[in-house]
Amino acid sequence: MLHFQNFLERSAFGVSAYIGEKIGVASSRVRLYFIYLSCATFGSPIIIYLFLAFWLNIKKYIHERRPLSD
Repeated sequence: MLHFQNFLERSAFGVSAYIGEKIGVASSRVRLYFIYLSCATFGSPIIIYLFLAFWLNIKKYIHERRPLSD
C-alpha cells in the first residue's frame, strides 16, 4: 500500500502535497477534497490541477537552473 502511495505521489506532480504543506493540511485530505469537488462540479477542478502541476514544474526548473551566487 505504501509503495502505491509513493508511486501516486510521484506521478501526480506533487500538487496535493504542495497545497497541503502551504495550508497545513495532510495531502491525503487535499486529494479527497479534490475528488469530491471534481465530482460535484463535473470535473472543472481538473483544469486548475493541471495548471498547478505545470506551474510547479516550471518553478522547479527555474530553481534548478538558477546559478549559485558566491
